[in-house]
Amino acid sequence: MLFLKKQPLNTKNLNIIIVLGLVATIGILIAQLLWTREAFTVEEQKFSQKTHVALLEVVKKLYKSSNSELPVNNPIKKVSNDYYIINVENDFQPDILEYYLKTEFAKFNINTDYEYAMYNCESDEMVYGNYISVSNNDSNQKQVYFPKHENLVYYFAVRFPDETSYLLGSLRFWFILSLALVLILLIYVYSIYTIVQQKKYSELQRDFINNMTHEFKTPLSSILLASSYLNKQDVIQKDTKLEKYTEIIISQSKKLNSHIEQILNIAKSDNAPMKMKLTEVSIIPIIKEVIENIQLRNPNLVVTINSDSEYTIQADEFHFTNIVYNLLDNSVKYCDGNPEISINISEEKNQIKMEFTDNGIGISNKNLRFIFDKFYRIPSTKSNEVNGFGLGLYYVKKICTQHHWKIFAANNIDKGITISIVIPK
Repeated sequence: MLFLKKQPLNTKNLNIIIVLGLVATIGILIAQLLWTREAFTVEEQKFSQKTHVALLEVVKKLYKSSNSELPVNNPIKKVSNDYYIINVENDFQPDILEYYLKTEFAKFNINTDYEYAMYNCESDEMVYGNYISVSNNDSNQKQVYFPKHENLVYYFAVRFPDETSYLLGSLRFWFILSLALVLILLIYVYSIYTIVQQKKYSELQRDFINNMTHEFKTPLSSILLASSYLNKQDVIQKDTKLEKYTEIIISQSKKLNSHIEQILNIAKSDNAPMKMKLTEVSIIPIIKEVIENIQLRNPNLVVTINSDSEYTIQADEFHFTNIVYNLLDNSVKYCDGNPEISINISEEKNQIKMEFTDNGIGISNKNLRFIFDKFYRIPSTKSNEVNGFGLGLYYVKKICTQHHWKIFAANNIDKGITISIVIPK
Protein backbone atom coordinates (compact mmCIF):
# COMPACT_ATOMS: atom_id res chain seq x y z
CA MET A 1 0.00 0.00 0.00
CA LEU A 2 1.36 3.44 -0.97
CA PHE A 3 1.33 6.36 1.46
CA LEU A 4 1.97 9.96 0.51
CA LYS A 5 4.04 11.99 2.94
CA LYS A 6 2.77 15.20 4.50
CA GLN A 7 3.41 18.51 2.83
CA PRO A 8 6.72 20.06 3.91
CA LEU A 9 6.70 23.02 6.24
CA ASN A 10 7.96 25.43 3.57
CA THR A 11 4.67 25.00 1.70
CA LYS A 12 2.93 26.82 4.57
CA ASN A 13 5.45 29.66 4.35
CA LEU A 14 4.92 29.82 0.60
CA ASN A 15 1.16 30.08 1.08
CA ILE A 16 1.64 32.94 3.58
CA ILE A 17 3.88 34.81 1.12
CA ILE A 18 1.35 34.27 -1.68
CA VAL A 19 -1.54 35.58 0.45
CA LEU A 20 0.45 38.61 1.62
CA GLY A 21 1.49 39.41 -1.94
CA LEU A 22 -2.08 39.06 -3.16
CA VAL A 23 -3.44 41.28 -0.36
CA ALA A 24 -0.75 43.90 -1.04
CA THR A 25 -1.50 43.94 -4.78
CA ILE A 26 -5.26 44.18 -4.23
CA GLY A 27 -4.67 46.96 -1.67
CA ILE A 28 -2.58 48.93 -4.16
CA LEU A 29 -5.25 48.43 -6.82
CA ILE A 30 -8.03 49.63 -4.50
CA ALA A 31 -5.93 52.65 -3.48
CA GLN A 32 -5.29 53.43 -7.15
CA LEU A 33 -9.01 53.25 -7.96
CA LEU A 34 -9.81 55.52 -5.01
CA TRP A 35 -7.13 57.99 -6.17
CA THR A 36 -8.58 57.89 -9.68
CA ARG A 37 -12.06 58.57 -8.34
CA GLU A 38 -10.72 61.45 -6.22
CA ALA A 39 -8.85 62.82 -9.23
CA PHE A 40 -12.07 62.71 -11.27
CA THR A 41 -13.91 64.62 -8.53
CA VAL A 42 -11.15 67.26 -8.43
CA GLU A 43 -11.24 67.61 -12.23
CA GLU A 44 -15.02 67.95 -12.09
CA GLN A 45 -14.76 70.73 -9.50
CA LYS A 46 -12.07 72.53 -11.50
CA PHE A 47 -14.22 72.34 -14.64
CA SER A 48 -17.23 73.64 -12.75
CA GLN A 49 -15.20 76.56 -11.34
CA LYS A 50 -13.76 77.47 -14.74
CA THR A 51 -17.20 77.32 -16.32
CA HIS A 52 -18.70 79.46 -13.56
CA VAL A 53 -16.02 82.14 -13.95
CA ALA A 54 -16.28 82.06 -17.76
CA LEU A 55 -20.08 82.45 -17.66
CA LEU A 56 -19.72 85.27 -15.14
CA GLU A 57 -17.43 87.08 -17.60
CA VAL A 58 -20.05 86.56 -20.32
CA VAL A 59 -22.70 88.12 -18.06
CA LYS A 60 -20.42 91.10 -17.34
CA LYS A 61 -19.92 91.74 -21.04
CA LEU A 62 -23.63 91.46 -21.76
CA TYR A 63 -24.38 94.05 -19.05
CA LYS A 64 -21.55 96.25 -20.22
CA SER A 65 -22.82 96.23 -23.82
CA SER A 66 -26.29 97.36 -22.61
CA ASN A 67 -24.86 99.93 -20.17
CA SER A 68 -26.57 98.21 -17.25
CA GLU A 69 -25.35 97.48 -13.76
CA LEU A 70 -24.55 93.97 -12.63
CA PRO A 71 -27.08 92.38 -10.27
CA VAL A 72 -26.13 91.93 -6.63
CA ASN A 73 -27.07 88.27 -6.52
CA ASN A 74 -25.10 85.59 -8.33
CA PRO A 75 -26.73 85.26 -11.78
CA ILE A 76 -25.37 81.75 -12.42
CA LYS A 77 -27.13 78.65 -11.18
CA LYS A 78 -25.83 75.11 -11.70
CA VAL A 79 -28.87 72.89 -12.18
CA SER A 80 -26.91 69.66 -12.77
CA ASN A 81 -23.33 68.60 -13.50
CA ASP A 82 -23.57 69.65 -17.15
CA TYR A 83 -26.43 72.20 -17.13
CA TYR A 84 -26.24 75.91 -16.15
CA ILE A 85 -28.89 78.64 -16.09
CA ILE A 86 -27.75 82.28 -16.25
CA ASN A 87 -30.12 85.10 -15.28
CA VAL A 88 -29.25 88.40 -17.00
CA GLU A 89 -32.49 90.34 -16.33
CA ASN A 90 -31.97 92.13 -19.62
CA ASP A 91 -32.63 91.61 -23.30
CA PHE A 92 -29.71 90.47 -25.51
CA GLN A 93 -28.99 89.21 -29.03
CA PRO A 94 -28.21 85.53 -29.77
CA ASP A 95 -25.20 86.24 -32.01
CA ILE A 96 -23.63 88.49 -29.34
CA LEU A 97 -24.18 85.78 -26.70
CA GLU A 98 -22.58 83.13 -28.91
CA TYR A 99 -19.58 85.36 -29.58
CA TYR A 100 -19.03 86.00 -25.86
CA LEU A 101 -19.42 82.30 -25.02
CA LYS A 102 -16.83 81.27 -27.61
CA THR A 103 -14.39 83.96 -26.50
CA GLU A 104 -14.60 83.29 -22.78
CA PHE A 105 -14.59 79.49 -23.06
CA ALA A 106 -11.50 79.65 -25.26
CA LYS A 107 -9.90 82.04 -22.79
CA PHE A 108 -10.45 79.63 -19.87
CA ASN A 109 -9.39 76.60 -21.92
CA ILE A 110 -12.78 74.88 -21.86
CA ASN A 111 -12.22 72.61 -24.84
CA THR A 112 -15.40 70.57 -25.05
CA ASP A 113 -18.61 70.78 -27.05
CA TYR A 114 -21.47 72.82 -25.63
CA GLU A 115 -24.92 74.10 -26.61
CA TYR A 116 -26.99 77.02 -25.46
CA ALA A 117 -30.61 78.21 -25.57
CA MET A 118 -32.44 81.42 -24.61
CA TYR A 119 -35.76 82.08 -22.98
CA ASN A 120 -38.29 83.89 -25.15
CA CYS A 121 -40.73 85.77 -22.88
CA GLU A 122 -43.16 86.39 -25.71
CA SER A 123 -43.66 82.69 -26.50
CA ASP A 124 -42.86 81.62 -22.94
CA GLU A 125 -40.49 78.87 -24.09
CA MET A 126 -36.81 78.08 -24.50
CA VAL A 127 -35.53 78.92 -27.96
CA TYR A 128 -32.65 76.73 -29.14
CA GLY A 129 -29.52 78.70 -29.92
CA ASN A 130 -26.67 76.65 -31.31
CA TYR A 131 -24.44 73.61 -30.82
CA ILE A 132 -20.76 74.60 -30.69
CA SER A 133 -18.27 71.85 -31.51
CA VAL A 134 -14.62 72.38 -30.63
CA SER A 135 -13.51 69.46 -32.79
CA ASN A 136 -15.47 70.47 -35.88
CA ASN A 137 -15.77 73.99 -37.25
CA ASP A 138 -19.15 73.20 -38.80
CA SER A 139 -21.87 73.65 -36.23
CA ASN A 140 -24.22 70.69 -35.94
CA GLN A 141 -27.77 71.82 -35.48
CA LYS A 142 -29.09 69.44 -32.84
CA GLN A 143 -32.53 70.01 -31.43
CA VAL A 144 -32.08 69.36 -27.71
CA TYR A 145 -34.71 69.92 -25.07
CA PHE A 146 -33.95 72.68 -22.54
CA PRO A 147 -36.37 72.76 -19.60
CA LYS A 148 -37.94 76.12 -18.79
CA HIS A 149 -37.04 77.73 -15.46
CA GLU A 150 -39.79 79.38 -13.42
CA ASN A 151 -39.67 82.97 -12.11
CA LEU A 152 -37.05 84.15 -14.62
CA VAL A 153 -37.70 86.48 -17.55
CA TYR A 154 -34.38 87.15 -19.28
CA TYR A 155 -31.99 84.24 -19.07
CA PHE A 156 -30.10 81.69 -21.14
CA ALA A 157 -28.96 78.12 -20.50
CA VAL A 158 -25.75 76.27 -21.36
CA ARG A 159 -25.29 72.52 -21.45
CA PHE A 160 -22.11 70.43 -21.87
CA PRO A 161 -23.31 67.11 -23.35
CA ASP A 162 -19.81 65.56 -23.41
CA GLU A 163 -18.59 66.76 -20.03
CA THR A 164 -18.11 63.27 -18.56
CA SER A 165 -16.11 61.96 -21.52
CA TYR A 166 -14.09 65.20 -21.55
CA LEU A 167 -13.18 64.80 -17.88
CA LEU A 168 -12.38 61.12 -18.35
CA GLY A 169 -10.14 62.04 -21.26
CA SER A 170 -8.15 64.36 -19.03
CA LEU A 171 -7.52 61.41 -16.67
CA ARG A 172 -6.11 59.05 -19.30
CA PHE A 173 -2.87 58.53 -17.37
CA TRP A 174 -4.74 57.47 -14.22
CA PHE A 175 -6.90 55.00 -16.12
CA ILE A 176 -3.93 53.54 -17.98
CA LEU A 177 -2.13 53.10 -14.66
CA SER A 178 -5.20 51.45 -13.11
CA LEU A 179 -5.52 49.12 -16.11
CA ALA A 180 -1.83 48.23 -15.83
CA LEU A 181 -2.32 47.38 -12.15
CA VAL A 182 -5.33 45.20 -12.99
CA LEU A 183 -3.24 43.34 -15.60
CA ILE A 184 -0.39 42.93 -13.10
CA LEU A 185 -2.84 41.55 -10.54
CA LEU A 186 -4.28 39.07 -13.05
CA ILE A 187 -0.79 37.97 -14.14
CA TYR A 188 0.24 37.64 -10.50
CA VAL A 189 -2.79 35.50 -9.63
CA TYR A 190 -2.31 33.32 -12.72
CA SER A 191 1.42 32.90 -12.02
CA ILE A 192 0.84 31.98 -8.39
CA TYR A 193 -1.89 29.54 -9.38
CA THR A 194 0.44 27.92 -11.91
CA ILE A 195 3.31 27.71 -9.41
CA VAL A 196 1.11 26.15 -6.74
CA GLN A 197 -0.32 23.61 -9.20
CA GLN A 198 3.14 22.69 -10.48
CA LYS A 199 4.52 22.40 -6.95
CA LYS A 200 1.62 20.22 -5.92
CA TYR A 201 2.01 18.05 -9.01
CA SER A 202 5.78 17.79 -8.47
CA GLU A 203 5.36 16.73 -4.84
CA LEU A 204 2.72 14.14 -5.72
CA GLN A 205 4.90 12.83 -8.53
CA ARG A 206 7.99 12.61 -6.33
CA ASP A 207 6.09 10.94 -3.48
CA PHE A 208 4.53 8.45 -5.86
CA ILE A 209 7.90 7.60 -7.43
CA ASN A 210 9.59 7.17 -4.05
CA ASN A 211 6.86 4.89 -2.74
CA MET A 212 6.46 2.98 -6.00
CA THR A 213 10.17 2.23 -6.39
CA HIS A 214 10.52 1.16 -2.76
CA GLU A 215 7.54 -1.15 -3.16
CA PHE A 216 9.15 -2.65 -6.28
CA LYS A 217 12.56 -3.20 -4.69
CA THR A 218 11.33 -5.65 -2.06
CA PRO A 219 9.88 -8.27 -4.43
CA LEU A 220 12.67 -7.63 -6.92
CA SER A 221 15.31 -8.43 -4.29
CA SER A 222 13.47 -11.66 -3.55
CA ILE A 223 13.40 -12.55 -7.25
CA LEU A 224 17.14 -11.89 -7.60
CA LEU A 225 17.97 -13.90 -4.48
CA ALA A 226 15.76 -16.82 -5.48
CA SER A 227 16.93 -16.89 -9.11
CA SER A 228 20.61 -16.71 -8.07
CA TYR A 229 20.07 -19.63 -5.69
CA LEU A 230 18.13 -21.49 -8.36
CA ASN A 231 20.89 -21.02 -10.93
CA LYS A 232 23.39 -22.78 -8.67
CA GLN A 233 21.34 -25.98 -8.46
CA ASP A 234 22.74 -29.07 -10.22
CA VAL A 235 19.45 -29.75 -12.00
CA ILE A 236 19.50 -26.29 -13.57
CA GLN A 237 23.18 -26.38 -14.51
CA LYS A 238 22.76 -29.75 -16.25
CA ASP A 239 19.86 -28.44 -18.36
CA THR A 240 21.05 -25.83 -20.88
CA LYS A 241 17.62 -24.37 -21.52
CA LEU A 242 16.77 -23.99 -17.83
CA GLU A 243 20.16 -22.43 -17.15
CA LYS A 244 19.58 -19.97 -19.98
CA TYR A 245 16.12 -19.08 -18.65
CA THR A 246 17.43 -18.44 -15.13
CA GLU A 247 20.24 -16.28 -16.53
CA ILE A 248 17.62 -14.26 -18.42
CA ILE A 249 15.64 -13.82 -15.19
CA ILE A 250 18.77 -12.68 -13.32
CA SER A 251 19.88 -10.38 -16.15
CA GLN A 252 16.51 -8.70 -16.57
CA SER A 253 16.03 -8.39 -12.81
CA LYS A 254 19.39 -6.63 -12.51
CA LYS A 255 18.42 -4.31 -15.37
CA LEU A 256 15.11 -3.51 -13.67
CA ASN A 257 16.93 -2.93 -10.38
CA SER A 258 19.29 -0.52 -12.17
CA HIS A 259 16.33 1.43 -13.56
CA ILE A 260 14.74 1.63 -10.13
CA GLU A 261 17.97 2.90 -8.58
CA GLN A 262 18.18 5.55 -11.27
CA ILE A 263 14.62 6.68 -10.59
CA LEU A 264 15.31 6.83 -6.86
CA ASN A 265 18.45 8.91 -7.38
CA ILE A 266 16.56 11.36 -9.59
CA ALA A 267 13.73 11.64 -7.05
CA LYS A 268 16.23 12.28 -4.25
CA SER A 269 18.05 14.92 -6.29
CA ASP A 270 14.76 16.72 -6.95
CA ASN A 271 14.08 16.92 -3.23
CA ALA A 272 17.58 18.06 -2.28
CA PRO A 273 20.68 18.93 -4.34
CA MET A 274 23.15 16.10 -4.88
CA LYS A 275 26.37 16.36 -2.91
CA MET A 276 29.35 16.70 -5.23
CA LYS A 277 32.83 15.53 -4.27
CA LEU A 278 34.95 17.68 -6.55
CA THR A 279 38.41 16.35 -7.37
CA GLU A 280 40.96 16.63 -10.19
CA VAL A 281 39.62 14.27 -12.85
CA SER A 282 41.42 13.23 -16.05
CA ILE A 283 38.89 13.17 -18.85
CA ILE A 284 40.34 10.69 -21.36
CA PRO A 285 41.05 7.75 -18.96
CA ILE A 286 37.46 7.84 -17.70
CA ILE A 287 36.10 7.96 -21.25
CA LYS A 288 38.25 4.96 -22.26
CA GLU A 289 37.08 2.99 -19.21
CA VAL A 290 33.42 3.65 -20.06
CA ILE A 291 34.02 2.69 -23.70
CA GLU A 292 35.51 -0.67 -22.64
CA ASN A 293 32.48 -1.43 -20.46
CA ILE A 294 29.98 -0.58 -23.19
CA GLN A 295 31.94 -2.52 -25.86
CA LEU A 296 31.58 -5.68 -23.78
CA ARG A 297 27.85 -5.58 -24.56
CA ASN A 298 28.19 -3.94 -27.97
CA PRO A 299 31.28 -5.32 -29.78
CA ASN A 300 30.39 -3.42 -32.98
CA LEU A 301 30.71 -0.04 -31.26
CA VAL A 302 33.44 2.19 -32.70
CA VAL A 303 34.48 5.22 -30.66
CA THR A 304 37.09 7.75 -31.78
CA ILE A 305 38.64 10.18 -29.30
CA ASN A 306 40.11 13.38 -30.74
CA SER A 307 42.05 15.49 -28.28
CA ASP A 308 45.17 17.62 -28.57
CA SER A 309 45.97 17.41 -24.87
CA GLU A 310 45.38 15.42 -21.70
CA TYR A 311 42.74 17.60 -20.03
CA THR A 312 41.84 17.56 -16.35
CA ILE A 313 38.78 19.15 -14.76
CA GLN A 314 37.28 19.77 -11.33
CA ALA A 315 34.37 17.31 -11.13
CA ASP A 316 32.72 14.56 -9.16
CA GLU A 317 34.32 11.45 -10.67
CA PHE A 318 31.33 9.18 -10.06
CA HIS A 319 28.78 11.51 -11.67
CA PHE A 320 31.13 12.49 -14.50
CA THR A 321 31.55 8.79 -15.32
CA ASN A 322 27.77 8.42 -15.37
CA ILE A 323 27.47 11.40 -17.74
CA VAL A 324 29.85 9.80 -20.24
CA TYR A 325 28.14 6.41 -19.84
CA ASN A 326 24.64 7.82 -20.43
CA LEU A 327 25.69 9.78 -23.52
CA LEU A 328 27.48 6.79 -25.11
CA ASP A 329 24.72 4.37 -24.12
CA ASN A 330 22.06 6.60 -25.69
CA SER A 331 24.03 6.83 -28.94
CA VAL A 332 24.25 3.03 -29.07
CA LYS A 333 20.56 2.49 -28.28
CA TYR A 334 19.29 4.93 -30.90
CA CYS A 335 21.32 3.67 -33.85
CA ASP A 336 19.92 1.46 -36.61
CA GLY A 337 23.28 0.17 -37.85
CA ASN A 338 26.72 -0.18 -36.35
CA PRO A 339 27.16 2.68 -33.86
CA GLU A 340 30.02 5.08 -34.52
CA ILE A 341 30.77 7.82 -32.03
CA SER A 342 33.31 10.61 -32.26
CA ILE A 343 34.40 12.39 -29.08
CA ASN A 344 36.16 15.71 -29.67
CA ILE A 345 37.86 17.47 -26.76
CA SER A 346 39.24 20.97 -27.26
CA GLU A 347 39.96 24.20 -25.44
CA GLU A 348 38.16 27.40 -26.48
CA LYS A 349 38.37 30.77 -24.70
CA ASN A 350 39.55 29.27 -21.41
CA GLN A 351 36.84 26.60 -21.59
CA ILE A 352 37.04 22.87 -22.26
CA LYS A 353 34.53 21.68 -24.81
CA MET A 354 33.48 18.04 -25.17
CA GLU A 355 31.45 17.02 -28.24
CA PHE A 356 29.80 13.59 -28.53
CA THR A 357 28.85 13.05 -32.18
CA ASP A 358 26.99 9.88 -33.23
CA ASN A 359 25.48 8.36 -36.37
CA GLY A 360 22.12 7.54 -34.81
CA ILE A 361 18.59 8.10 -36.08
CA GLY A 362 18.66 11.78 -35.06
CA ILE A 363 15.91 13.90 -33.56
CA SER A 364 13.44 16.21 -35.24
CA ASN A 365 14.06 19.91 -34.59
CA LYS A 366 10.68 20.32 -32.84
CA ASN A 367 11.58 17.58 -30.31
CA LEU A 368 15.25 18.45 -29.85
CA ARG A 369 14.64 21.05 -27.14
CA PHE A 370 12.73 18.55 -24.96
CA ILE A 371 15.34 15.78 -24.77
CA PHE A 372 16.66 16.98 -21.38
CA ASP A 373 13.19 17.02 -19.80
CA LYS A 374 12.29 14.49 -17.13
CA PHE A 375 10.44 11.38 -18.40
CA TYR A 376 10.49 12.71 -21.96
CA ARG A 377 10.89 10.12 -24.68
CA ILE A 378 10.79 10.97 -28.35
CA PRO A 379 7.71 9.42 -29.98
CA SER A 380 9.18 7.03 -32.57
CA THR A 381 9.34 3.36 -33.43
CA LYS A 382 12.89 3.14 -32.11
CA SER A 383 11.85 4.62 -28.75
CA ASN A 384 9.25 1.89 -28.37
CA GLU A 385 11.91 -0.76 -28.96
CA VAL A 386 14.37 0.71 -26.43
CA ASN A 387 13.79 0.19 -22.72
CA GLY A 388 13.96 3.28 -20.53
CA PHE A 389 12.11 5.95 -18.58
CA GLY A 390 13.43 9.11 -20.22
CA LEU A 391 15.67 9.90 -17.26
CA GLY A 392 19.15 9.46 -18.71
CA LEU A 393 19.58 12.85 -20.38
CA TYR A 394 17.62 14.55 -17.59
CA TYR A 395 20.20 13.17 -15.15
CA VAL A 396 23.06 14.34 -17.42
CA LYS A 397 21.58 17.84 -17.61
CA LYS A 398 21.08 17.97 -13.84
CA ILE A 399 24.67 16.96 -13.08
CA CYS A 400 26.00 19.48 -15.61
CA THR A 401 23.89 22.21 -14.02
CA GLN A 402 25.18 21.39 -10.53
CA HIS A 403 28.74 21.55 -11.87
CA HIS A 404 27.88 24.90 -13.51
CA TRP A 405 28.56 23.42 -16.94
CA LYS A 406 26.61 24.14 -20.10
CA ILE A 407 25.11 21.36 -22.20
CA PHE A 408 23.21 21.55 -25.49
CA ALA A 409 22.29 19.31 -28.42
CA ALA A 410 22.21 19.87 -32.17
CA ASN A 411 21.41 17.74 -35.21
CA ASN A 412 24.25 16.78 -37.51
CA ILE A 413 24.13 17.75 -41.18
CA ASP A 414 23.90 14.18 -42.47
CA LYS A 415 22.94 11.84 -39.62
CA GLY A 416 22.71 11.64 -35.83
CA ILE A 417 23.15 14.35 -33.21
CA THR A 418 25.97 16.10 -31.36
CA ILE A 419 25.74 16.77 -27.63
CA SER A 420 28.23 19.37 -26.40
CA ILE A 421 29.37 20.04 -22.84
CA VAL A 422 31.19 23.29 -22.08
CA ILE A 423 33.29 23.24 -18.89
CA PRO A 424 34.91 26.38 -17.44
CA LYS A 425 38.61 25.69 -17.07
